[in-house]
Amino acid sequence: MTTVLIGTSAGLGALALLLLGLLVWRWQRDSSTDGRVAEVVASLNARMDELGSELAAALERAEEEGRRSRIFGELAGSIDLDEVLARTLEAAGALRGSDAALVLLPDPAGGKPIVATLGLSVDEAERHAITGPPDGRLARSITMSYTYPSLEQQREDGIIHAGLAVPMPGEGGSIGYLTIFTRQPAREFGEEDVRELESLAVSAGPAIENARRFREARQLADLDALTGLHNRRFFHETLAREVARAHRYDRKLALVVFDLDDFKDVNDKIGHLAGDSVLSEAAERMRSVVRSADIACRVGGDEFAVILPESSLDDADQLYRRIQHAVSSRSIGQAGKLYLSAGVADLRPQDDSVTFFERADDALYRAKAAGKGKVVAANSPV
Repeated sequence: MTTVLIGTSAGLGALALLLLGLLVWRWQRDSSTDGRVAEVVASLNARMDELGSELAAALERAEEEGRRSRIFGELAGSIDLDEVLARTLEAAGALRGSDAALVLLPDPAGGKPIVATLGLSVDEAERHAITGPPDGRLARSITMSYTYPSLEQQREDGIIHAGLAVPMPGEGGSIGYLTIFTRQPAREFGEEDVRELESLAVSAGPAIENARRFREARQLADLDALTGLHNRRFFHETLAREVARAHRYDRKLALVVFDLDDFKDVNDKIGHLAGDSVLSEAAERMRSVVRSADIACRVGGDEFAVILPESSLDDADQLYRRIQHAVSSRSIGQAGKLYLSAGVADLRPQDDSVTFFERADDALYRAKAAGKGKVVAANSPV
């Protein structure tokens, strides 16, 4: 019996051990399975994250391509030079790594170039404008890298560290350079950046050229053929615009209207052809003393006007005296010394462009009646 019990106990013990072994094996198998499942799940999650990142990047690229396509379409659809330049700079400034952009358009006649910028100060634009290689060749691209003394770099935040310029093509060759700049110390421009900027320049070049031609044609239409000053139509359009702006923003505005004294006698004495030469010379002398912000025009015959934005009656009086001195300080051809009579006015709250001009013009006639070679202010008792 004892032997049977011992055998039974041994059998039960072996069975228990077997069951325990089976449980341990099952637990280990389940743990291994759970581990593999966890690995698969982690791998799937990682792949999903990668796909999400790839999808987001693809969406961002598509949006960028769509935005650039829209800008390219807008470039071709505008003939306003300022607008085309602004859109070109906006597209250039949005390129990868670009913190600023600049367009430089040399004047074919050798005059002052057109410079448009985004994200640059005036001083930075003057220092970093690119005109091309020193030998005059046309480069495919120009890469600039700037290094600074450590103390200067610590003092200045956001200084220019690198730049990339490409030419913009036109009908007869390059019309200028499009340049982007970075303020990131470690940023370098490579071949991919060159291709992206070239793509923009190829689209921008013809649009800028067309807009520039339109502006030049419009400017010619706004100029008086004899004197090179703005003509009568431009004067009245600009005066109306400046009056509206001054009223809207509560700014000062002044006007000078003047003519050459006894110019009819000059024409009678030396003839109209020589008289035209006198008018042209008088206009050139006048232009030499007029500020760049002022708008000088030939209103008709020997009558001229200058619009002075942000200026007072005293400013208009001083301008008349500068013009008077420039014209009368020495003889003009066969006409000898000539003098001017002028009326000056400042904008009043009740003025529109018509009444403003009429007040200055009326002051001119009162100046001539007072003895010529004089200036009279509108609404003065003289």
